[in-house]
This record gives sequence, C-alpha cells and structure tokens, in this order.
Amino acid sequence: MQEKIFDFKIIPQIVFGNGASEKVGVEARKRGGTKALVVVDQGIRRAGLFDRIEESLTKEGVEVIVFGGVEPEPQIEIADQCAQLGRDKECDLVVGIGGGSAMDTAKATSILLTNDGKVRDYQGLDLVKKPGVPKIMIPTTAGTGSEVTFTAVFTDKNTKSKAGVNSKYLFADLAFLDPKLTLSLPPEVTAFTGMDALTHAIEAYTSLSSNTFVDLFALDAIRLISKNLHKAVTEGQDIEARSSMLKGSLFGGIALANAGVGAAHALAYPMGGEYQVPHGIANGLLLPYVMEFNLESNIEKFSHIAEAMGEERGDSSSLVFAKKSISMVKELIENVKVPSRLRELGIPESAIEGLSLGAMKVTRPIENNPRKVTKEDAIEIYRRAY
Repeated sequence: MQEKIFDFKIIPQIVFGNGASEKVGVEARKRGGTKALVVVDQGIRRAGLFDRIEESLTKEGVEVIVFGGVEPEPQIEIADQCAQLGRDKECDLVVGIGGGSAMDTAKATSILLTNDGKVRDYQGLDLVKKPGVPKIMIPTTAGTGSEVTFTAVFTDKNTKSKAGVNSKYLFADLAFLDPKLTLSLPPEVTAFTGMDALTHAIEAYTSLSSNTFVDLFALDAIRLISKNLHKAVTEGQDIEARSSMLKGSLFGGIALANAGVGAAHALAYPMGGEYQVPHGIANGLLLPYVMEFNLESNIEKFSHIAEAMGEERGDSSSLVFAKKSISMVKELIENVKVPSRLRELGIPESAIEGLSLGAMKVTRPIENNPRKVTKEDAIEIYRRAY
C-alpha cells in the first residue's frame, strides 16, 4: 500500500551534550544578537543554573536583559509584559531558559517584538504575519519539548481556558540541550514532566497525522523515557538517565510538532485552565485511560508501544499484548508517584460535565485522536480517571 504524502519539520539547529548551554554566547553573536532578552523562572536563577549562561552571553558582548516573571501555566498577560520589556529595551534576540512556561513565553515574545498586538491576537493557527527576532531555547526539564515545537500555550484567567499560538514562526532558531541543567530537578517535577514527554510520544505515534518519520522519533522517545524515568526520579544525579530523558523529551517534541496530539491533551487542557493542574500531571494522569479508549483503533501500534517499553511478546495474542502497553504505563505512573486519579487533585466529581464541555472545544487534538471522541466519551474517560 502506497504511503500517504507527508511533510516533516524540524528546527534548524540542535546542540546536545553536557555543558552545551555554555556555548550560547557564541551562537547568539552569530545570529546578530547584541541585546538578549532572557526569559527565565526564578527557580532556575536560585539554583545557579543561569550564571554560566549569562556569563557566556556577556563574554561575547551580548547585553543581557532578564525577564524573571515567568510562572507555571503562564497567563497570556505574562507574555505581553515580557514583550513590552523587550520593546522598551530594544532587544534583538530572545533566550528562553527553563521548562515549557519559560520557553513558551520566550517564543511568544519573539514574535510580539516584530508583530503588532498582544498574545490574544495570535491564539489559533497561522495567525502570525511575520518572523520574530531570533530565539534560542534552553530546556531545564525533560518534558514539554517546547524547544522544538511551533506552539506556545497560555491560560486565559477570564475564561479559565488554555489556548495556543501555533505558527511556523514559533520554531526556535537554535536549541541547546544540556543534561547537566536537569540534575537539580526535584523528583516530583522530574516525574510529571517525564510523563508529559511520554504522553507526547504516545499520542503523536497513535494520532491520525502520524507518518514514518514521526514513528521513528516517537518510538525511540517511548523507549528512552520508559527505561530511564524511574531512575531519573530516584537517582537524580545519574547523568546517563538524565541525558536519556532529555533525548526522549526532545524526540517526543519533534514527533508532537509533526503529528500533533490527541484526546489526552484535549482533556488535560480544561483541568489546567479550571483547576490549575500542571500540564504534565494532567497528561500523565489521563494517558492510560485515553489509551484504553483508543486501543481498538490500532492494535498493532499499541503492540509496538509495549515492545518499545521493554515487554516481550511471547505467545500473547495481538490484543492481549497491545493491552500490556496500558498496564505498563499505569505501572510507570505508580512507580514514579504521579497522581492517577482526579480525586487526588481535589477535582470534584460534579466537575466532570463542565470539563467535558471544555475538552470538546479543544478541537485540533480531538479531531486528531485515532478514535472519534464524543462529549459522552469524554465524560466516560473522566469518570474512569476519577
């Protein structure tokens, strides 16, 4: 059978390795940067992870302007404030250092420095008119993959919903992935960001938009994350486990950028907007229940997921073996102590109806899910997860 036509996008340059982030100054100068707006959360600064990066920039004559107002699950006003600082200081380069919140804020700021308006004006698909200033991403968690995606997600406090700016102009010009920067990540953050990365990989692999290239990255991400997440959580100074997790997150992000995600993300978004549940926790919690719902859509692919997670087929039937992918995800969730029930998060059962309505409005992931999802299906998934 002839394969469908597809395209595949990836950012221009990725630098990976211990100490890689200390080369940011040279690369910033190559891109014409003279004044860098560095978006970083305060936890990164307190941990001392920012110092050598700042030193690298200033050594190359790049002035550093710091925006430290990043918050978890950032509201749209945060990026608007960051962009205003960049305009006031006439910054010609943006560097994002941290998890998804910092990098999403940095990516949105980049395009706001060259396009009129505010973040709200560009939430949607392909609404950005022209490229932003050059942007460099430096992740300090192995989770979101934001360093290689074209999306920046923000919470609207008025509607209590989350929506993304999605544009080819949000792709970073360069990403530095330095495993050393993830060594100080607390166990609980390591766990839920790792489950976020696994969700990206599994949903991209099983989505309606997957293709041969996506499958390569997604399966390797699943293999790396499932093999190394527990060790990264329990032995945080293990640089090999940290390096493998960062690769897994990177590969999952590349898969996500090219195939999108599915129902787990759609159902996770209203949990973040309404109840401020961190995105990685919501994704990880919902993943096995969405996998159960989707299993019948492609038993072969779910079998491949089980294989990538280290399960041996033996004499199992295809269906029985495919179901092992779900039990293995549940086991991993238990081992790394990520919440597995909505009730653990203080979400009342009475909220399920409203959450389902919100999830159905997240149309792109819902439509990309391998099995059609109705509002009644969403309610049932939430109930199974409750």
